[in-house]
Amino acid sequence: MISLVTGGCGFIGSHIVDRLLTEGHEVRVIDNFTTGRPQNLDHQKDNQHLHIFRKDIRSREEIAPLFEGADYVFHLAALADIVPSIQKPWEYYSSNVLGTYHVAECAREAGVKKVVYAASSSCYGIPDEFPTKETAQIRPQYPYALTKRLGEETLLHWGQVYGLPVITLRLFNVYGTRSRTSGTYGAVFGVFLAQKLAGKPFTVVGTGEQTRDFTYVTDVADAFYTAAMSDIVNETFNVGSGGTYSVNRLCQLLGGEITHIPKRPGEPDCTFADTGKIEAALGWKAKISLEEGVSRILEQIDYWREAPVWTPDTIDTATKDWFKYLGK
Repeated sequence: MISLVTGGCGFIGSHIVDRLLTEGHEVRVIDNFTTGRPQNLDHQKDNQHLHIFRKDIRSREEIAPLFEGADYVFHLAALADIVPSIQKPWEYYSSNVLGTYHVAECAREAGVKKVVYAASSSCYGIPDEFPTKETAQIRPQYPYALTKRLGEETLLHWGQVYGLPVITLRLFNVYGTRSRTSGTYGAVFGVFLAQKLAGKPFTVVGTGEQTRDFTYVTDVADAFYTAAMSDIVNETFNVGSGGTYSVNRLCQLLGGEITHIPKRPGEPDCTFADTGKIEAALGWKAKISLEEGVSRILEQIDYWREAPVWTPDTIDTATKDWFKYLGK
């Protein structure tokens, strides 16, 4: 089998690459290294079944030849994080929407067996009920969430109109080894781990009683593989841990002091996936507890030494546009 992974040098993508190689696939990776890191696959550098190409999904001509002969496409290439999506909406639209259109067209022309897309639970915005089902109202609160939703709509529409076999997976709060260390203020684990290494307090938003459906990355990679190998097409599934955990609980597991920063607009007090649909249809269920996942991360914490160390003052500066545009 030949599998193509866009964003394959990124956090989740590199774990999917590992899984595919373990399963005996020939793997092609497309990554422009905007957020992905070649080092994430250094442990596979001698694997003759892995082929990494520095390409950009915004250039259809550039990526189209790599789809030829591919059986499966795992589409993870995207720009993430809230604040830069507010500041630079075209970059997000061109990558997450136009780039996904190119992936859809290349996959259709190549006649692939399945495209599995990394959708985002941020499409639900602030839901009315928890756990949240796939049928919940779509309410994106910021451009990142919107562009990921539009990418999802594009692929599902290609399935409906052109018969492209597609599954979209709405991911909830993925964490684990190799999570991003970029200079952008973003995911809580990267922020907290860099602060822990620097001996600084964890910057907890609001009271810290807000809960998140922290889902370990190897469970997510397993969901992608299971979805690809299934006979199901043109469906959307939540991918979550089966629980929801407070940020304060996370701080206890990581071990460190806390300082509080203001609650932010457009963020839910809870994220919690209803995973009944994926459990029934695909037999998939998360296996890694939060305690075990955090333990695995702490064993490899040196990975985050390159990450920026955020303080309340630098976070305040970085999130001014967040409050400016979303705090109305």
